Amino acid sequence: MDVEIDWDDAQRVAVAQLDVTAHQLRSRWPRKWNGRPKGTYLWGPVGRGKTAVMDDFSEKVTVSKRRVHFHAFFQELHRSTHAHGSVDRAMNELLHGVRLLCFDEFHVHDVGDATLLARLLAHVEERGITLVVTSNYPPEGLLPNPLFHHAFLPSIEWLETNLDVLSVDAGVDYRAGGTVNEGDHRFASGRYVVEVDPTLPGVESRQTLRPGGRGVVALAAEDDAVWFDFGALCETPTAASEYLVLAQTYRTWTISGVPHLGSVLAEPVRRFGNVIDVLYDANVALTIIADRPLDDLVAGADSTPDVDRLRSRLSLLAGSEPTDVVDLPVR
Repeated sequence: MDVEIDWDDAQRVAVAQLDVTAHQLRSRWPRKWNGRPKGTYLWGPVGRGKTAVMDDFSEKVTVSKRRVHFHAFFQELHRSTHAHGSVDRAMNELLHGVRLLCFDEFHVHDVGDATLLARLLAHVEERGITLVVTSNYPPEGLLPNPLFHHAFLPSIEWLETNLDVLSVDAGVDYRAGGTVNEGDHRFASGRYVVEVDPTLPGVESRQTLRPGGRGVVALAAEDDAVWFDFGALCETPTAASEYLVLAQTYRTWTISGVPHLGSVLAEPVRRFGNVIDVLYDANVALTIIADRPLDDLVAGADSTPDVDRLRSRLSLLAGSEPTDVVDLPVR
């Protein structure tokens, strides 16, 4: 039996728009919409239910479709490009027969990703694919670096022309304060532990894991559990695709030694955000061990892209008091 969702006002507008798209996709006369119903670009601050709206829509549509996270898609794209020796052949493989592409956490901070996304949009256009995306940024806010922003302007124009751009923001962060029901979501079962001098696994437990070309040192790894130090995981040039491989292998994570994010360089903070995105989307149980509460941890890191999403997702983890005791997931 379907459960009626109590959408807020902003979400209802988006749901109504996507219901029209779902009807058009189910229609026997797609030529009425030039073969492709117009897509939708849902954007707004973290925790506003954009992904829930998109997933509700995706579940209603029975046409050939893909629902994919930004990081997971690029992992597939890079792997397929390496196998085929061509980005276009890789796109052909990933989009073959697809009529609807749902893209979650759409963001562009890297000029290389911007180039690949421009190619993706060209394939979407050529194949008549309906595109629905969620993002924390309006189209004009993508690739904000002023040195490269102009290079992405044609793609921004394409998005604004071919998608209905809707702001999903009723002013409530449904993740904050436990106001969102995460059900049996493993990520939300994790904990945020404040511990100035935690007990760490011994040196004999350390292992070098190789999810990609480079090795990543784990403090410990046993069965489906792994323990990393922030420095080894985020202060080395580790890619989001490697985090994806690790998340598929290990379903219980501990990350200790997380520093005050306002006092470290932007790149490690960005990688940390990538880790949290990957673990959240992969539904991995996570324990964070830091020497200060969450609000203090992220203070001063406001200029780093996506730090709001990072903070919102970490707020799902229970506990932020110095008296919290760590249950070691790896012995």
